[in-house]
Amino acid sequence: MMVQAQAAVRVGVDIGGTFTDLVLVRADGRTAIAKLATTPDDPSAAVVAGISELLATEGVAPASVAEVVHGTTVGSNAILQKRGARTGLLTTRGFRDTLEIARIRTPGMFDLAWEKPEPLVPRRWRLEVEERMLADGTVLRPLDPDSVRAACRRFVAEGIEAVAICLINSYVNPAHEQAIKELLAREYPQFLVSASCDVLAEMKEYERTSTTVVNAYLLPTMRVYLDRLAEKLAAAGLAAPILVMASNGGTLSLKTASRKPVFVVASGPAGGVIGAARLGRPSGHADLIVFDMGGTTAKAAIIEGGRASITGEYEFRDGISAPSRFIRGGGYTLKVPAIDVAEVGAGGGSIARVDAGGLLHVGPESAGAVPGPACYGFGNREPTVTDANFLLGYLDPKGLLGGTLKIDRALAEAAILRAVAERLGIDAVHAAHGIRRLANASMARAIRAVTIERGRDPRELAMMAFGGNGPVHAAEVARELAISRIIVPARSGVFSAVGMLAADVEHPIVRPVLKLAASLASADFVELIAALEDEGARALAADGFERRQMSFELAADLRYQGQSSELSIGFATGAAPTALAEDFGATHHTVFGYRTAEPVELVALRCIARGLRAGRYEFTRVKPSAGTAKPRSRRPASFSADAGFIETPVFAWADLGTSPVAGPAIIEAYDTTVVVPPKSAIRADAFGSLVIELE
Repeated sequence: MMVQAQAAVRVGVDIGGTFTDLVLVRADGRTAIAKLATTPDDPSAAVVAGISELLATEGVAPASVAEVVHGTTVGSNAILQKRGARTGLLTTRGFRDTLEIARIRTPGMFDLAWEKPEPLVPRRWRLEVEERMLADGTVLRPLDPDSVRAACRRFVAEGIEAVAICLINSYVNPAHEQAIKELLAREYPQFLVSASCDVLAEMKEYERTSTTVVNAYLLPTMRVYLDRLAEKLAAAGLAAPILVMASNGGTLSLKTASRKPVFVVASGPAGGVIGAARLGRPSGHADLIVFDMGGTTAKAAIIEGGRASITGEYEFRDGISAPSRFIRGGGYTLKVPAIDVAEVGAGGGSIARVDAGGLLHVGPESAGAVPGPACYGFGNREPTVTDANFLLGYLDPKGLLGGTLKIDRALAEAAILRAVAERLGIDAVHAAHGIRRLANASMARAIRAVTIERGRDPRELAMMAFGGNGPVHAAEVARELAISRIIVPARSGVFSAVGMLAADVEHPIVRPVLKLAASLASADFVELIAALEDEGARALAADGFERRQMSFELAADLRYQGQSSELSIGFATGAAPTALAEDFGATHHTVFGYRTAEPVELVALRCIARGLRAGRYEFTRVKPSAGTAKPRSRRPASFSADAGFIETPVFAWADLGTSPVAGPAIIEAYDTTVVVPPKSAIRADAFGSLVIELE
């Protein structure tokens, strides 16, 4: 195809554990999508190859690309695989063991085999310096530069690459941390430096130390990756700026993401949640459960009033990650704003096995992109969820991704028989149903973590399901939770990449306050807010935004005096501190089931400075067909272990209109498959989504 100069286009890229998803959006709203296997050894290879292939297929000149928005798992993988930098920690004398003391909690009371995660900085690389700042910001003991130099000499001898600086009470007065930064820049420029006053100027010593250490640990990995990506895209003719998806659903410039990688650790799931929020409101579903199932994991989140639920802190860990406020201590704490996502190791590539006691397990181990599920024929002999779905008739036997990825039923059946069915004394079909049911139970657990554990009733909400495997499992997961409506958005299999193009540039700003709300004068409160907004405006101006393109979202962290944790309450400019205290009491009752007359303490003020991107993707209405869809083929599929196989009509996504099609049915698209079980119906809506109604 001849490449011609065209109006600007934008490209969204989401790197998953199995597939790298790409979407290209033209200035007139037309889209094109692609999926290709992730390249674990060098994730940028799949990104560059995918973009180049997509541009060539669509006949778009590389110079026409206005921006690339990118979600990455590089940071999270570096933590999981312990492949970050050799990191040293400089801290105040007496606080060397903060990382190991942590919260003195375990994630499970009765798990006697549990082991605390190994600190990212071993004790021999956690060194103390002479200084002491008091809680009010006054200096008790001046910084001794020679103690800093002595520590750095040890770091040089140990081959340290990155240094985290976290001094007691530096969130009130950062003078000593700034002095250490200047000394290191002047005398030890080989170190990459991360200071807590730049990363997290907040109280709580363990959380601040952990977050700063993670940031330092990721600095070399993320910088090398992002620099390599920029170089490769430039070599391919793309001079467009690169934005990186942040964990909170905003985007960051390449420069900011390289300096503060801790803010993009959970960037992968964020794009899909933001896309769901942008689509949900105009389609009449401002309150939603988000269900995203890919090849490696399944994620759940909640949207209320068109906004994603945001947490100010989360734990990053291997395996199951459900952000319950009652379960702490199982991972590395990151006190940064992030979309409140529960994640389980249950994806299409999750491996099924039977343990020594005869119990079936699914995940969290995954076949990943290489070698992939057994049915792909790339050498894996272990059964996966995708193999179970294929054996049950849900997936196109001619192949996935429009037939370009060939799959082999015999390989799927052999893997399930050998590893599961024969060990349990059942046939392959019953084993496949067992694998699928267990995966569904894990995913339902993730949804409960963001609904029932948050005081929300899932029966009152619709579910938006996407990801390559989300629509394959959505109906059964919804039935387990008594959810009656499922929305499957267009371009479902690459929806996280679509959502990234719908996000804005965001800078989270926080300032500690630590005063009783009733004692804070309104004038002082207004001054604090103005300072926050001014700092956010400067950050956005550095990214090229004009004042008319900026907006500011305010929140306050409040708690009852004497509590050790707080709730974040949003408010509008002009709100009084006493009104915040009243809103806090109502929210506390909703979340915890009670409120008291105790004084309310304002711990910190937050501001999200948002740059409104020109050309941000907007979901628009389409005109679905009013006719009755006709199936393109039929194939046997099993919807119950005891009912056998049913000849099931198979439709193309584009064939469905506003007239409901009764289940059982299978809907196929290039990037996903929608399974519609018996006692349900499916139709198209005005935004190109498919809506499943369950009895």
